[in-house]
Amino acid sequence: MRLSQFLAGGAAALTLLAGLGASAAQAETFALVTINQQALFFNQINDGAKAAAKAAGADLVIFDANNVPAAQNTAIENYITQKVDGIILIAIDVNGVKPAITEAKKAGIPVIAIDAQIPNGDNVSFVGVDNTKAGEEIGKYYADYVKKEMKGEASVGVVGALNSFIQNQRLDGFKKAVTASGDKVTFLDTVDGQNVQDVALGAAENLMTANPTMSTLYATGEPALIGSVSAVESQGRQSDVKVFGWDLTAQAVKGIDEGWVVAVVQQDPAGEGKAAVEALAKLKKGEKVEPIINVPVTIVTKANVDQFRGMFK
Repeated sequence: MRLSQFLAGGAAALTLLAGLGASAAQAETFALVTINQQALFFNQINDGAKAAAKAAGADLVIFDANNVPAAQNTAIENYITQKVDGIILIAIDVNGVKPAITEAKKAGIPVIAIDAQIPNGDNVSFVGVDNTKAGEEIGKYYADYVKKEMKGEASVGVVGALNSFIQNQRLDGFKKAVTASGDKVTFLDTVDGQNVQDVALGAAENLMTANPTMSTLYATGEPALIGSVSAVESQGRQSDVKVFGWDLTAQAVKGIDEGWVVAVVQQDPAGEGKAAVEALAKLKKGEKVEPIINVPVTIVTKANVDQFRGMFK
């Protein structure tokens, strides 16, 4: 082989390798800004997003705000500086985070909101459930149960997360449906579990101590439900307090089997994470996505709990 041919071949090979390196360097980076990584629900969103990012050949970075709203704003601002290709947000304060979303839009970075809708926000799309409507669904189920199993009369205490817009929506929908049912339901205190299991446990125990004749509990999220279930067990109230809530856990499944956890709204968090990443991937290809991507819920009871047991093995 002549030297000129050898050098030409080598140059071509180097050009090809350089091209491959440039292609690899162009892998898109998506950022997921979450609320915490304590709740199973948020970790399942992470899992769905990770799997979808891998399938799309994209990198995914996750920021844990540890329940601090201001930390989410700071994280989004940092990701704008880093010029990520898209941001997925599970907002704590849906109004407080709006300026950061607007800044991302100005920088050409699309934001997909999961779980919590941003009112009049500059996010491209929302992935999740209609929390008010789903709250009404569990409220109707609750009212039917009270009518059939409790002679139409009950008192209900609520374990919520008062800084969570979506959990307040779930409570509003629940109250609306229960009030419209015509049952004689007395709403007792609403205590703040702060989206933290230990805090929710203490709040639920205090709620039951202050209301010894309370007959039902409604928990608006996973930490609140875990705290409520644990409180009922610790006080030995399984025989006289029926529990309703959101987001299955192993403890809730056990309560369903034993008959004192009656119904739990189950979302599809992994599906939400997957749908959000897929939406960002479409946007980066120049495709359009729907402004609202609905993910349906299931009300889990003793009748259908078997199909969800695999989640906790």
